[in-house]
Amino acid sequence: MFLKGLYSIGIYLASFVVKIAALFNSKLKQGVIGRKNTFSKLQYIIKSKDKTFWFHCASLGEYEQGLPVFEALKAKHPNYKVVLSFFSPSGYEVRKNTKIADVVVYLPLDTTANAKRFLDLVNPDYILFVKYEIWPNFLHEIKKRDLKAILISAAFRKDQAFFKWYGSYAKSALFGFKHIFTQNENSKSLLEGINYNSVSVSGDTRFDRVSNQLKIDNTVTFIEDFKDDKLCVVFGSSWPDDDKLYMDFINSNENLDVKFVIAPHNIKPSYVASLKSQLNVKTICYSELTEHQNLADYKVFILDTIGYLSKAYSYADIAYVGGGAGTTGLHNILEPAVFGIPILIGKNYEKFPEAKTLIDLGGVTSLGSSSAFNASLNALITDDVLRKRQGDITKSYIHSNIGAVVKIMDYLES
Repeated sequence: MFLKGLYSIGIYLASFVVKIAALFNSKLKQGVIGRKNTFSKLQYIIKSKDKTFWFHCASLGEYEQGLPVFEALKAKHPNYKVVLSFFSPSGYEVRKNTKIADVVVYLPLDTTANAKRFLDLVNPDYILFVKYEIWPNFLHEIKKRDLKAILISAAFRKDQAFFKWYGSYAKSALFGFKHIFTQNENSKSLLEGINYNSVSVSGDTRFDRVSNQLKIDNTVTFIEDFKDDKLCVVFGSSWPDDDKLYMDFINSNENLDVKFVIAPHNIKPSYVASLKSQLNVKTICYSELTEHQNLADYKVFILDTIGYLSKAYSYADIAYVGGGAGTTGLHNILEPAVFGIPILIGKNYEKFPEAKTLIDLGGVTSLGSSSAFNASLNALITDDVLRKRQGDITKSYIHSNIGAVVKIMDYLES
């Protein structure tokens, strides 16, 4: 009881601090304003007679991870209403109009009163949380009501509070889930070590998610026109530290018969202008497209828009995935891997098991300097056999890890 009170006090204090900080931070302000509207939106959309599913994700990455399961469950039960909640503005703002849900809201702060009110309004038949989302007050209320809640694609580490002597309140929250599907055996063993035994290894639903990309039409006419049947390198979700790795290669190889697509993580006009100014080869941005341009004349295409990166990877012969050159966090390497191409990344990848595995297998190469980048990319461009061998490794890795959605749906439908 003491730990619960301490946790709740911490939530209230955090709420106060966030509201003050929101006066100076637009992203925090979005969350504060959005949470004020959660209950009114639920009251308007969800009626007491409705049968409902509640899907919850921290942010956009978790949403993409859970989406194959959300879609499968929705397809099985089309008459159910879906409530989708996010904790982070970066998830909510991008997916607030997603067709998978009838209403998209911010998760209220984790207080007992909020949990009771939220569950009273939603009254979910099934609850799916994704990966890391463990909110004790919500989960204790879920357990009290004996609701069907599961956690999918969970990944645990032994240094987390659930597995420490001081983490009893956080640990007890896990028992609010009827079942937990983990990404790996290590996470399963950690849970069994605290006597949580309703656990299965399903793998990572992200493999199913990216595999679905192969089932859709990935045609992007302007990228096709730009590529012009040349070898193409796509730099996905790049940050300034990533730019430093590859910029010299592009500028030093003006006569190389290769095209480059850069999809920066930051697409603000000032950043894109700065990026373009560093290139001394013929470059065009998506925002500059007009009807009668000959895109084949350009060496670099800057994709300063959202929504095209996954399809852009289908045109790549080689991909560089950003985030690993600095400390922002490596972006999703599975998106290009599904197309069976070799992948280059920066030096910081230790927190990303799929990157570690693919490096060991030989499908991904980690680089810590511009010179190392130049050597690796040049080898892949000039050696067709090497490029195919590494691409086959990434493709095989994806194929061998699909199936998590089937395992989870088998449980849900049993």
